[in-house]
Amino acid sequence: MGFLAPWFLGGFLALGVPVFVHLLRRHVTVPRPVGSLMFFERGTQSSTKHRRLKYLLLFVLRAALVLLVVLAFANPFVKRPAADPAGRLLMIVLDNSYSMRAGTRFEDAKRAALEMLAKRTASQRAQVIALGGQVQVLTQATEDGSQLRSALESIQPGDGHASYGELARTLRSLREGSRQPADLHLFSDMQKSAVPASFADMVLPPDVVLTLHQVAKGNSTENWTVASVDAPAEIADVKDPKQSRARVTVTGFHARAAKKSVSLLVNGHIVATKQVDVPENGSATVEFAPLDVAYGFNRCEARIDGGDAFAADDVSYFAIRRSDPEKVLFLHGIGDARSEVYYGSALAAAARASFTLQSTSAAAANDLDPSRFAFVVLSDAVALPSIFEHNLQDYVQKGGNVLIALGTAAGHHARIPLWGSDVKDTRSYSANAPATVGQVDFTHPALQDAQPGRDNGGWAEAKILYASQVDASNARVLARLNDGTPLLLDRAMGEGHVLLLTTGLDNLTNDLPLHPVFVAFVDRSARYLAGAERLAGSRMVDSFVVLRSGNASTANVEVIDPDMKRALSLEETRTAQTFRLERTGFYSVHFASSRDAVIGVNANRLESDLEPMPQDLQQLWAGSNSGEAQSQTVAATNDAKFQRVSLWWWVMLLALLVAIAETTLSGSYMATQREDA
Repeated sequence: MGFLAPWFLGGFLALGVPVFVHLLRRHVTVPRPVGSLMFFERGTQSSTKHRRLKYLLLFVLRAALVLLVVLAFANPFVKRPAADPAGRLLMIVLDNSYSMRAGTRFEDAKRAALEMLAKRTASQRAQVIALGGQVQVLTQATEDGSQLRSALESIQPGDGHASYGELARTLRSLREGSRQPADLHLFSDMQKSAVPASFADMVLPPDVVLTLHQVAKGNSTENWTVASVDAPAEIADVKDPKQSRARVTVTGFHARAAKKSVSLLVNGHIVATKQVDVPENGSATVEFAPLDVAYGFNRCEARIDGGDAFAADDVSYFAIRRSDPEKVLFLHGIGDARSEVYYGSALAAAARASFTLQSTSAAAANDLDPSRFAFVVLSDAVALPSIFEHNLQDYVQKGGNVLIALGTAAGHHARIPLWGSDVKDTRSYSANAPATVGQVDFTHPALQDAQPGRDNGGWAEAKILYASQVDASNARVLARLNDGTPLLLDRAMGEGHVLLLTTGLDNLTNDLPLHPVFVAFVDRSARYLAGAERLAGSRMVDSFVVLRSGNASTANVEVIDPDMKRALSLEETRTAQTFRLERTGFYSVHFASSRDAVIGVNANRLESDLEPMPQDLQQLWAGSNSGEAQSQTVAATNDAKFQRVSLWWWVMLLALLVAIAETTLSGSYMATQREDA
């Protein structure tokens, strides 16, 4: 027996109240008529007789009532055996990440997991979890052996990158509110690359005891892989040496120096093979040029010859789309002659430019069809013909993209085409104290830069002399001036996007066109606006593809997986916003904007490093919930074997009965006293 609120036991001090009441007796005198009171003067008498307990039964009832009330507030309970006699939950985690494809790792791990499941008692609850690119909880805690075995047998090798930190986070979420301790058995190759940067992320809940089953024993397995392929996603001229080439990097992990044959395949056919010397535990690069690919989408592969136990990573998939140079419509305002020169020169100078510029004034755009162009640029063109502006809005809603640059004309015409709001104000800066770019979002595709440097990738060197203040609501601010004024914004409209530059494309409102960063910006923003980067190329497993930009879009989308099967249900084709690329190979995608794409998907090359986690780190992880946490585990284990049954209602019921008896008995004593009086 125990008490959930033992501090209420201090109420036992109230037992002194009935004792005091029964010992306290008043001296009762009867008035008598006499002539003199001198003989009736009260003297000192012994009080021994007055302080003896009387009405013992009544006293016992009153003391019992106080005792029962105190016990009720202390909430007593008794422990009874729990319904689950097994006590501990069995959690089986099977690693099905990409590295488990090496040799017979996955088959060995799966066989060992099935043997562990077969050893459990029929009454013990168990749970099956798959550890791959995502942690998948395949069953709830159950005693159904057939369900558990079926879930375990359904796990197949995946292409994702495992993370022991993600496993620990999932377990902490699963164990919230659970009072049953668990035994976790992890069947894995214990790959070192799956260890998170911080060991604290791997620590398991205190009520979980971890047992590791490493299926890959011994030293690190040597392995060669196609680490990366640098190839264009789109080609307009196969003879252009800047575009028509593919650089293949081969890396050896814990491998001796070796000569490897690298082959380039296009649409399933080998078009070239070269030899490369890979140094010990190093990398080597081989280049294929030119790339003689056909018009349309080409499924390309870079393969190396075998010779290791991990054949799955000997290939890298990428897609190349060949097309004629796409047209870009450039509309400029009256008197704006410099913007076309600067923008056109930057577009032509871009390393992989595949666009041709068609320039005209905004006033002459009445008969132009925006759908014939890859994207549209409005340079200081704030006044558009109504018919063209209507067609341009429809073009953006259906997936077209527009770049708007606000020059000095924005100060005279407050309305911004397509943007949906007016220019709030304009800011002019002197040449002696120009504004500079203080903040740049390099994660956006139009500005993407993995290592921008201290000068904001070159943006900080530009001098801004004129900028417009606009409504930034419902837009993503990509760059700001040092005074906080938005410089570049991106707003989604239907299936399309509008990039808004609050300064001009000439060298009058700024000197941006005079800096090298302007060419990089034009190149990246052009590819973003044309949608070229998502129509081909390569991605990593577990990355996402945006299928539609507008939530209200009703256009159908479609995804064909590497097995040439539809990956979306009928309902998902109408509602899916994104799609996760779960496997290696080629995916064919039809977007809501009516564009098509072919994407090569590759596994994370961290999975190619088969080095296992050091034994001391494994022991540290398995014993990470020791000490104070271990004592919590023992306490949780003991609690899991029993269930608490509260006695509060029974104590209160007994107190009620005692209260009724005390009331009845005290009433009879009072009546007797009145009769005696």
